[in-house]
Amino acid sequence: MTPQPAFLLHRKPYRETSAIIELLTLEHGRVRAVARGVQRPGSKARARLQPFTPLHVTWRGESDLKTLNLMETGGSASLLAGEGLLCGFYANELLTRTLPVEMPVPELFALYSLTLDEVALPARRAPALRRLEYSLLEALEQLPQFRALDDSLLMPDVRYDYVVSERRFQAQPPGAAGIEGRALKLLASEDWGHAGLARESLWLARRALAPLLGDRPLRSRELMMQLTARRRQSRQSD
Repeated sequence: MTPQPAFLLHRKPYRETSAIIELLTLEHGRVRAVARGVQRPGSKARARLQPFTPLHVTWRGESDLKTLNLMETGGSASLLAGEGLLCGFYANELLTRTLPVEMPVPELFALYSLTLDEVALPARRAPALRRLEYSLLEALEQLPQFRALDDSLLMPDVRYDYVVSERRFQAQPPGAAGIEGRALKLLASEDWGHAGLARESLWLARRALAPLLGDRPLRSRELMMQLTARRRQSRQSD
């Protein structure tokens, strides 16, 4: 096969010297494979097989679990640290947990590569992750439909709750929690980075992604919450 551009999403040890890896590839989407010998000390493949590093890979096999044949680096790794590194791990965990095996998602692959550059910059992290989340939902045909349950247009002054099973919005009584229709109309224009909609776009993304992720919490999200709590405590003690 022709070498595929790829990124490592996840790696776990397998037997004594191998690893089972999850890759995001340009033409085949998420690919699971056994990488033989990469856990061996001094292995050149082990040094290459790192998160956020562009790769070129080939594999063999007909089952869902392939065997990696060839792996070469395709460029420099994105330089992520601190919160940016946790954002990168979140993107990897999100795609690993939700993408079906070997479902082609070339546009999502391109966006993932861009996301790694964006999360290195604090001001761009939240918009970059929202774009990735909503693009993932679109690829999985789970993107919210910005209409009411009866398929009518959303009203600007009405507050709505999101009905996940219908991918539409239910009007709420006055004083109830929810998102105003005017905010949802802005989100419908795919302006995920709108300065005034950060909370709303995050809330909606989490609601829409919840059925795909299941009950098991995201480890990267837990680490981000711990980092935020430590920073808050540090500011209070200064």
